[in-house]
Amino acid sequence: MPRRLDHLVICVHDLEQAALAWQRLGFNLTPTGVHPFGTSNRVAQFADNFVELLAVTDDALVPPATPGNFSFAAHNRDFLKQAEGMSMLVLHTSDAHADAARFKAEGIGAYAPFDFGRDAVLPDGGTARVAFSLAFATDPAMLGIAFFTCQQRHPPELFWKPDYQRHANGAARVVEVVMSAEEPAAHRGFLERLMEGPAELAPGRMTIGDSDNRITLLGPSELARRLPGLASSSSPGFCAARIAVADLDATRRALERSGVGFATTGGVLRIPPAATHGLALEFVDQEAS
Repeated sequence: MPRRLDHLVICVHDLEQAALAWQRLGFNLTPTGVHPFGTSNRVAQFADNFVELLAVTDDALVPPATPGNFSFAAHNRDFLKQAEGMSMLVLHTSDAHADAARFKAEGIGAYAPFDFGRDAVLPDGGTARVAFSLAFATDPAMLGIAFFTCQQRHPPELFWKPDYQRHANGAARVVEVVMSAEEPAAHRGFLERLMEGPAELAPGRMTIGDSDNRITLLGPSELARRLPGLASSSSPGFCAARIAVADLDATRRALERSGVGFATTGGVLRIPPAATHGLALEFVDQEAS
């Protein structure tokens, strides 16, 4: 079975400004989490995956990338030199160290696994220590973006909190990540090894994963059809995320109350990337996702 989407990393210059923008969209965000390597985050958490808003908040703590060691913080710092937006896609794992060994053997990530911990603020204001292990994968044909698997090494109830999963816009989970690529099929080998599943090819597009955990790559014409008005790039990148919601009509009403601009086409409610710090959002009814 292909891997499950774990979370999206949305890299921003100003974490609190970005948080206000996402709260206006109807997302309930966790309190700020501080990493020991110079970044901080706020998370829109769903039942089994999440969106991470991330900023570099202490450049002095950012470790440099070295041969065999991927620097999460340095990658995002460098990404921000070009633009805000989605810098990394993260997949779920129960064994990041095994993933790191497999990625190295398959030629998609010759990096040591990365273990770290941080304090998480609980809904009652207390804190809990949470710990993670990461295994990184990169494709030389996808410059500027990266992928990793994430293992949570703590009791699940310390991280996953129903109080943080209730969103005014009805968001239930991320079901698809959309990427742009001049030639989608050119990235088939890397993504099939990363996702541990077969890709499906069609003219100008490629998909991999099941209907609730999908990566879709679109060529220029298909991207213009699905996301009209979105500027295309010759470099592969993350351009949209599809989020299933409990009731699309309720989502529409919540956005209207907040004065958020959106377009609706064929059962998809779309928010442009200018409103989300670089990543277009597509809301769809959960039953139709």
